[in-house]
Order: sequence, then C-alpha cells, then structure tokens
Amino acid sequence: MFEEKHTPDSPPPGDAYRPGEDAELRRRVEEALDMLRPYLMTDGGSVRLLDITPDYVVELELLGACGTCPMSTMTLRAGIEQTLKRVVPQITRVEAVNAPAY
Repeated sequence: MFEEKHTPDSPPPGDAYRPGEDAELRRRVEEALDMLRPYLMTDGGSVRLLDITPDYVVELELLGACGTCPMSTMTLRAGIEQTLKRVVPQITRVEAVNAPAY
C-alpha cells in the first residue's frame, strides 16, 4: 500500500492544510491579544502566544503577575478565552502552558 510521506517542509496530509490560514489565524489571535494586553499590564502581567494547535486550541504563556496570580484561571476563561472566541470564532479553547526552555 502507498503511504503518504510528510516532511517538516511539506504540508500535512489531508484537508487540514489550507495555505495562508495559519499565518492569518495567528495574526488575528495576536491582534485580539493586543487588545487585552493593556488591561493585563495594569496589574503587572501579560501573555505570549506560543501556539495554535490543529484543533484551534490557543496555547498561551502567562507572564509577570499573571503567571502567579490566583485569579489567572478566571482571567484566562472569562477574559482572554471569551474575547478570543468572539474575535476569532474558530478558536475552541485557550490553555495556559509553560513556555519551552531555551
């Protein structure tokens, strides 16, 4: 049986890949986050976009005070996630993840 090969430089197999969508989606998510960052910064925090998964889950790193705030879960769900879903309807969920170590 013929097996489709996928290399890091080739698009993923199947219907999941649509040229230009990833960059456009990422731009729209960043624009939405830019609207939220001033509010987070007033309390000493911020967020960084790490990834958008194939199933449209936005992975964020909570920065500054947001990383240690006991209310960060509520901020993530009620503020960030709701705003992102409203501005970018494809988004299914927002998750806070630890940033990769460099």
